[in-house]
Amino acid sequence: MEKKEINGHPHIRYQRPEISEADLKTKAESFFVEMNQRRTVREFDSRPVPLEVMENIIRTAGTAPSGAHKEPWTFCLISDPDIKRKIREAAEEEEKISYSHRMPEGWKADLKPLGTDWKKPFLEEAPYLIVVFKQSYGIHEGEKIQHYYVSESVGIACGFLIAAIHQAGLVTVTHTPSPMNFLSKILGRPENEKPFLLLPVGYAKNETYVPDLQRKALEEILVRY
Repeated sequence: MEKKEINGHPHIRYQRPEISEADLKTKAESFFVEMNQRRTVREFDSRPVPLEVMENIIRTAGTAPSGAHKEPWTFCLISDPDIKRKIREAAEEEEKISYSHRMPEGWKADLKPLGTDWKKPFLEEAPYLIVVFKQSYGIHEGEKIQHYYVSESVGIACGFLIAAIHQAGLVTVTHTPSPMNFLSKILGRPENEKPFLLLPVGYAKNETYVPDLQRKALEEILVRY
């Protein structure tokens, strides 16, 4: 592997096989077609998922770019039934309050087509939960390490994570109970970590229905200059 020092730091030559323009178009289209099949699923089969699959999914999320390459994320992988039960109970407690008092009527009306409510059985039914924490700062040998663009970096990593889950043939639903501080307490995370996203992961139930939603057309989301 060809190496070179730049500004006094080691660099390696970027290498990736070049492909034809036709292959570029094919790869871009096929990936879109694959990802366009992704749906948010709330009904999970209890079938176990190999741990190796979950670890590779998280490895993929860890390849995301981050501010100054600080990688300000922690992925907690949970299969313990007792911990999942505690998370479900705490999440439902917060969600029940949100649906009763916190959420304005317009928000609840927007959620009706999705069929959601405060009950979250998938937090126990899915074989795995992934809780993503963002690190406000790092700690090395007792010293604080500055992190940059933390929310942006962790958000990108979560995008990679969701894509990896779908590519593996599994399903998920992005769950963000608010507030989420109970996750830090249940999982015993340090003060520099804040809960960012909760994802149940597994196989969809054999007969599962999802809302018949349409995504915005390209012309609605693209502005050319």
